[in-house]
Amino acid sequence: MKRFFIIAGFLLLLALVCVGIVGFNFMRDAGIKQFFATMKPPAATVSTVIVKPAEWTPGVEAIGTVNAVRGVDLTVETSGIVKDILFHANQKVAADAVLLQLDDAVEKADLVAQKAQAASDQAALTRAIELQRRGVGTDATLDAARAAADASAAQVNKMQAVLDQKQLSAPFGGTVGIPKIDVGQYLAPGNSVVTIQDLDTMRVDFTVPEQQLPLLKIGQTVKLGGSLADMTFAGSIRGIDPKIDPASRLVSIRGEVANPEGKLTPGQFVQIRVELPQENNVISVPQTAVTTSLYGDYVFVVEPAKPAGAAAAAPAKPDEQKAGADKAAGDPAKPQADATKPADDDAAKPAYAKPADKASGDAAKPADAAKPAAQQPALTISQVFVKLGRRNNGMVEIAEGLKDGDQVVTAGQNRLFNGMSVAVDNTIDPSKSANKQVQQ
Repeated sequence: MKRFFIIAGFLLLLALVCVGIVGFNFMRDAGIKQFFATMKPPAATVSTVIVKPAEWTPGVEAIGTVNAVRGVDLTVETSGIVKDILFHANQKVAADAVLLQLDDAVEKADLVAQKAQAASDQAALTRAIELQRRGVGTDATLDAARAAADASAAQVNKMQAVLDQKQLSAPFGGTVGIPKIDVGQYLAPGNSVVTIQDLDTMRVDFTVPEQQLPLLKIGQTVKLGGSLADMTFAGSIRGIDPKIDPASRLVSIRGEVANPEGKLTPGQFVQIRVELPQENNVISVPQTAVTTSLYGDYVFVVEPAKPAGAAAAAPAKPDEQKAGADKAAGDPAKPQADATKPADDDAAKPAYAKPADKASGDAAKPADAAKPAAQQPALTISQVFVKLGRRNNGMVEIAEGLKDGDQVVTAGQNRLFNGMSVAVDNTIDPSKSANKQVQQ
């Protein structure tokens, strides 16, 4: 019988231990769930900008290619052996300057012979005229002499033209490139010798969609550069193609820009912007403020947090309430012992007033700490879908969705969600480069 009670007690103790372990795990899981359910995420730090109507300079943006207003690849018209190269790479030459000389010994000899023949024919013509004047010569003889003289003069001009073709001259003033031939090389008609480009004035060719054609006209200002943020060159539109390409639905535009310092190079790729008349009271935000999703474009607007009725009472956390209850239950005699102290002793000993003063001081500290929070009210964000318009210099026009005075998040919105608490820090401006911010 005694052994039975021992076994039963052991089993009962084991069951109590198991029940305690299960209960502890259950209470722990419930406490963790309640803690995370009531825990608020920390406020995310963001940069913002206040939406204000401002001036807007619209424009037509495109990409194009720069070419010289006058630029050609020079070739020879006749065949021959290169005798002399009279230029070097990147040399500035004047108009009609001789750049290349081919071997012309044969042509010079033929020209001398032809000039002698032309002189003989001219002398025969002079004699025929004199004989005709004296009445000795016939009209037929005079006509034959005149025809022979004219033919000889024409042959001289022809031989001179052939001789001139042995030289390659600059058609206009400009900068020559790298020679593509060597001395002693045989050249055939059409062989390229060198390129010459007039770099003082450049033209830029680009295309725009047919929908933007009504916005363009001759004489409008054109800005171009290596990027939209670096438009250092300005010119004007000189030509608009009257025909739209039916295959691409694009219109060809040509502009001219001065290039006195030679920074633009023929064949260079450039970003182009045609300036349109300025507009007023246009709402725009930095492009970094707009987030694109499958559901549309949206921004985060910062708003004051809505006051909650439960938040005014500032209740203690459940863990703190439980800890206070356990502490009070674990030491029930302490309040009674304090109550049994004579009131005279409490009044006679001013030292017992220090805890009260300390408590009042501690109570005052949270109030002081709450002042900054009162000065900086809690902020939340709301997701607002917007309709975008034109873009210009890092800004995007907002056609619908925002109004004057809205505070829009411009940086730090990657981890934001609707209704989240935020803290505004505008020391970093994403619309400016890091170098400019460091200089400031």
